[in-house]
Amino acid sequence: MYELNLKTTSENDTIEIGQKLARIARKGDCFALFGTLGMGKSVLARAFVQELCGTEEEVPSPTFTLVQLYEAPNFTIYHFDLYRIKSAEEIFELGMEDALYQGVTLIEWPEKMGGYLPRNCIRVTISAADSQRRITVSANTEEQITRLKEVFG
Repeated sequence: MYELNLKTTSENDTIEIGQKLARIARKGDCFALFGTLGMGKSVLARAFVQELCGTEEEVPSPTFTLVQLYEAPNFTIYHFDLYRIKSAEEIFELGMEDALYQGVTLIEWPEKMGGYLPRNCIRVTISAADSQRRITVSANTEEQITRLKEVFG
C-alpha cells in the first residue's frame, strides 16, 4: 500500500488536491472520501467534478438525492453521498454496482458501505490537524500508485 500525507491550510488547498486527483481518474476508478462533517469532502468532490467536466457551474452535494451523475469527456462520474443510508445493502438500490464498472465513482461516507467498499479504491481521508487539515491518500495497486506519484510528485 502507498500512502501520501498532505496538509492544507485553506479551502483552496483542498480544491487543488481535488483537481489533481481528477487528473488521474480513469474509468473504473473508485475514490472513497472519508472524514467527519465539515472536513471538506464536498469541497474536494466539487473540485474533482469541475476539473473533469471542465465547468465552473455549481456541483451540489448529493446529500438528499444520494447520487448525482456528471458527464465527463471519457466517462460518467457517479457522486454518491451515503450519509443518510440506513444499511449497506441500500447501495444496490442506488446503482452502485453499475457505477463501479461503468464510470468513476466518488463516494462520500464510504464507511456506510461496510464490506461492499471495493478493496482497490483510492482512499482519501480528511482529518483535522490543529488549524489545518490532513489529507491522506492511499492506493493499493501499482498502477494507481504510479498515477498518484505523477501528479503529486
